[in-house]
Amino acid sequence: MSPEESKSHRPTLPTTFDPATFEMKWYRQQEESGLFRPESAPADAVPFTMVIPPPNVTGRLHVGHALGRTLEDILARWRRMQGRAVLWVPGVDHAGIATQMVVERDLFDRTGRTRHDLGREEFLDLCHEWGYARRHDILDQIRRLGCSCDFSREYYTIDEVRSRAVRRVFCELYHQGLAYRDNRMVNWCPRCATVLSDLEVNHTEQNGHLWSIAYPLSDGSGEIVVATTRPETMLGDTAVAVNPEDERYRDFVGKSVDLPLTDRKIPVIADSFVDMTFGTGAVKVTPAHDASDFEAGRRNNLASVLVIGFDGKMTKDAGGAYEGLDRFEARKKVLRDLEARGLRRGEKSHLNAIGRCQRCDTILEPLVSLQWFVKIKPLAEKAMQAVDSGQVVFTPDTWRKTFDEWMRNIRDWCISRQLWWGHEIPAWYDKDGNVFVPKPGEPDPPESLGLTRDPDVFDTWFSSWLMPFSVLGWPEKTEDMKRFYPTDVMVTGFDILFFWVARMIMAGCWFPGDVPFRNVFLHGLVRDERGHKMSKTRGNVVDPLEMCDEYGADAVRFTLAVLSGTGRDLPFGKSRTAGYRAFATKVWNATRFAIGMLGDEPPKPLAPFHSLSLIDRWILSRLSSACAKVNASLEVFRFDEAAGALYAFFWSEFCDGYVEFVKPVLRDPALPEAEKEKTRAVLHLVLMRSLALLHPFMPFVSCEIREALNGDGARLPQEAFPASVPEWDDPLAVATVEILRGTITRIRNLRAERGLSQTVVLEAILEVPEGDLAPSLESQRGLLMSLARLGTLTIGGKAEVEGAFHDAIGPVGLAVVLPRTELTPEEAAKRRKEIAALDKDIAALEAKLSDEGFRAKAPAAVIEKARKQLQDLTSRREKLLVNLPGGSA
Repeated sequence: MSPEESKSHRPTLPTTFDPATFEMKWYRQQEESGLFRPESAPADAVPFTMVIPPPNVTGRLHVGHALGRTLEDILARWRRMQGRAVLWVPGVDHAGIATQMVVERDLFDRTGRTRHDLGREEFLDLCHEWGYARRHDILDQIRRLGCSCDFSREYYTIDEVRSRAVRRVFCELYHQGLAYRDNRMVNWCPRCATVLSDLEVNHTEQNGHLWSIAYPLSDGSGEIVVATTRPETMLGDTAVAVNPEDERYRDFVGKSVDLPLTDRKIPVIADSFVDMTFGTGAVKVTPAHDASDFEAGRRNNLASVLVIGFDGKMTKDAGGAYEGLDRFEARKKVLRDLEARGLRRGEKSHLNAIGRCQRCDTILEPLVSLQWFVKIKPLAEKAMQAVDSGQVVFTPDTWRKTFDEWMRNIRDWCISRQLWWGHEIPAWYDKDGNVFVPKPGEPDPPESLGLTRDPDVFDTWFSSWLMPFSVLGWPEKTEDMKRFYPTDVMVTGFDILFFWVARMIMAGCWFPGDVPFRNVFLHGLVRDERGHKMSKTRGNVVDPLEMCDEYGADAVRFTLAVLSGTGRDLPFGKSRTAGYRAFATKVWNATRFAIGMLGDEPPKPLAPFHSLSLIDRWILSRLSSACAKVNASLEVFRFDEAAGALYAFFWSEFCDGYVEFVKPVLRDPALPEAEKEKTRAVLHLVLMRSLALLHPFMPFVSCEIREALNGDGARLPQEAFPASVPEWDDPLAVATVEILRGTITRIRNLRAERGLSQTVVLEAILEVPEGDLAPSLESQRGLLMSLARLGTLTIGGKAEVEGAFHDAIGPVGLAVVLPRTELTPEEAAKRRKEIAALDKDIAALEAKLSDEGFRAKAPAAVIEKARKQLQDLTSRREKLLVNLPGGSA
């Protein structure tokens, strides 16, 4: 083959780095090859399993999803390269209330009809059709980010397999006496027309009022004044309560009062739940509209009068004057009517804790309702035992305390929802209200029994808490369940620790009988670059898919990994992503140089380590350290530290260090070809292993570069992940090169500071301590003189040269003899003026630092800052004195 033909077959990379030209090409190739399935690993490979926290089918991949999926994919690709049989299961949540709202709104916009016009069965068909079409959009967005999930096993939380699991769990809980139906105080959303669990309530503080109202004693002997934040509910009062220890009201207990605005009389009772310091120390008791009052009503056998209905309007029992009014309009009328009757006794500002619907932000109404609950305490105890024994480990560990506190104070879970879309509750009732729930594995009761099915559905989380095992086919004893359960890691935001993570631990320990995962990594919440919460109203929402299109998915992924430290807030935006796009470009350009330096022949095997040049031994030693750091960091979920180690090695040590060192080596005509072959082999090996290190973080550019470098980019995802090589540990080579790099950088900076051209040849002296470092540096004399552009270099002498620039590079003293440059009179005058200004600032700082009062009172950080300023100003003054006529100002 002629030289021209050989060159035409050399792998090349385009001059311009454009990720849009190759990212999805590599993704499709990897997915279609079956790489993402655990079956791609050897049959005896150790499993590694994760489940994606399912995004809502109604949504679009947001930056919080992007963070979680990126971290999971880093783990999946890393473990796959370590030879594990990785199963990472993707899926989508049916999102009960959200989907019902979206589909009903769409139905009305298109046809002007509501779900009630359509009927339940037809509306549910519409929801199924909409959801199945929409979920593929979500999964494609996950693909765009580069997630290596096994899409052949994707799940939908309302599909047939998951529905069987939900039914089995409820039936088991019911027949174990842990699922029950009861009239309890619940959080009711009048707008969504459904009950909400405590975790679905956003608690906010709102400025309001505390009103004092007189309740006349029925015997005419006086009045008792109660304080309330909700006067509209007084129409449903069934008692006034005082604390039994409160001497002020001892004589009132047992009497009755006339309930204002009604014709009812209610008792004054004593109950220790009353806070004597709140308001007047006497409180109204409304069992139908307050959780504490509900419990007090049960203790004292009080009636419950519902005066606010499930539509948020006043009921018939509120009285004809108020019936049909909105609850907040009723409040205003009640206050006016009390004023008219002379029963108001003042008001004051009060900060109220308000519960709002997480979905629509409506103020919730505490109402007594017949709902299904899970007696959660027995499940919580098993989950706590699993965490206490170390079967489940939280990272960061601080979340374990939060978990423990919540679990110890856990309340029964309300699992029924008044919706159409969702898993229907498998409970039936006869005409007398008796409940029939099939035993696990039994079919629905026959229609001939004339039973009526419960119209409610389960809380969406009632299917989600089963994910770690339902996605593997439970309750069937599938091969996936046998091999891949328990899963290994759950990666999610700390904000759903209680919504989801705690419940999954409870479910796993109770149903399959083993923890659902061994590790939980809780990441922070993504904010904008200023640390603000992202919201449409702020206009600061960052769309990760648009960022992928603008900067490339690799840059987005790497940015998220770098930001994923242990903090609660993670600032993310365009400027940071642009910086890591520049990193990808740097890797690209360094490889283009390497391909040019490697030549057309395949690289030779790596020579014995001891026979390599010092520079080659240095880069291999640093590569080994980088491998150790990346692996150790990923083992403890410090994605940020792993990414940081990669960035530092690739950018600073490989690109800015090794590549620069080997340029003169490979271009030196005097160097024997055998030595060049050794260096080419090192260059090729370092690049290959660096790309393997980079692959879990940047799966696309790493494959594209490997294809150009070695012709086998498709192999990279299954290459062995690089580990440290103890034989490459060479402290002397590392110390020597650090001195070389530090010296070269300092001399280049010195030229810039003094206004000298980088081509000006200088003289330098290195004062080296006794030991191996001096001969090691001496062996690199030619390289140092070439890269630092030195005409004369003394290694081992004294660095105390009069008139020279002095500095220290680690343990080595550096002196640089600078050429004397004559200044014009104008330049000299300008310098003297600058020096005079510096002298004033220096004198002021010296006076401050010599002041005993300042040193005694100022914080240590302030004193240290002043000392640093003085040091910087003095250094700047010395630089200005160079070449000044007379050598002084």
